[in-house]
Amino acid sequence: MEYVNKYRTIRQEEITLLHHMLNLANLNIADFPHTERVFEYEGGKMGSINFDNDNTDNYLGDIMAIEFKDEDHVRVVVTLTVDKDQKLLDMDFWKEDFSALKKYPTPDIVSKAQHII
Repeated sequence: MEYVNKYRTIRQEEITLLHHMLNLANLNIADFPHTERVFEYEGGKMGSINFDNDNTDNYLGDIMAIEFKDEDHVRVVVTLTVDKDQKLLDMDFWKEDFSALKKYPTPDIVSKAQHII
């Protein structure tokens, strides 16, 4: 199956998760403003988005990773990344079995990721 990447308006559930991740990282939400438009990877299959930041070559690093169990009990890791200008880059979802995300996470079901692998 082929997925089409597309731009769209950021969803409230994504903003809520983003703010929760910044809070868990003890970072000021105001220092990391989100864009209103995001780029959806893989047609939304996994939930990964780019914050309308085309500086992917300027990736600086991960600022927070969380994990949760999807409805099918498969572990999902979500990583928040920034570029070298300290601007939000991606909120990247990785599901251990690479299957489609069943349900978007809410803050009450996520925890800080203990390890990626």
